[in-house]
Amino acid sequence: MSMVWTDTLDIAIELYEAHPDVDPRFVRFTDLMEWVMALPDFNDDPKRCGEMILEAIQAAWIGELD
Repeated sequence: MSMVWTDTLDIAIELYEAHPDVDPRFVRFTDLMEWVMALPDFNDDPKRCGEMILEAIQAAWIGELD
């Protein structure tokens, strides 16, 4: 399954599994964007990413901690 920027929950789950010791509340958006693009199933244009999308991914990742 190929993920794109709007697959925020799927991305959050993958990030949670890839970075289990990271507190997503303190991840810089530049790092978050790089980590998302490094996910094996991610396939989307970096130009389609914006602050709102990164905020949504971060919020979903924080939700995975609960």
